[in-house]
Amino acid sequence: MPEHHRPTAPQVGVGAVVFHEDGVLLVQRRNPPCADEWAIPGGKVRLGETLQQAAEREILEETGIQIKAGEPVFAFDLIETDASGEVRWHYAIIDLQADYISGEIRAGDDAIAAAWLKPEDLATVTVNSTTQKLLRTEFGFVP
Repeated sequence: MPEHHRPTAPQVGVGAVVFHEDGVLLVQRRNPPCADEWAIPGGKVRLGETLQQAAEREILEETGIQIKAGEPVFAFDLIETDASGEVRWHYAIIDLQADYISGEIRAGDDAIAAAWLKPEDLATVTVNSTTQKLLRTEFGFVP
């Protein structure tokens, strides 16, 4: 794995909360931060993109699913430091509500796996704690 470059400023990230047929779209992350955990799919916002454009692009790249991104529903900071206290990652992440449009799910980009998980499925995989909080508090989506 290539050496991680230390950030000089926070990065803006975006995720999309997509429900379809009683399941929520989650990915198992391939790379840090939060590697191997299941989470809301998304990624970095590129210069000139709106939050909605970034979410639509990232979800297509990461899962093969086409969505229509809506309004923000959740925002949080992801700051990780190393043993010496130096910042390894700093993201300000905004999750948007999104509607499923089309596509067959497949893991792509930096996802190990992608799936429509139902509430009872969440107990069988390692779900990121922030994702759990978002699904529970904003959507009542719990096992």
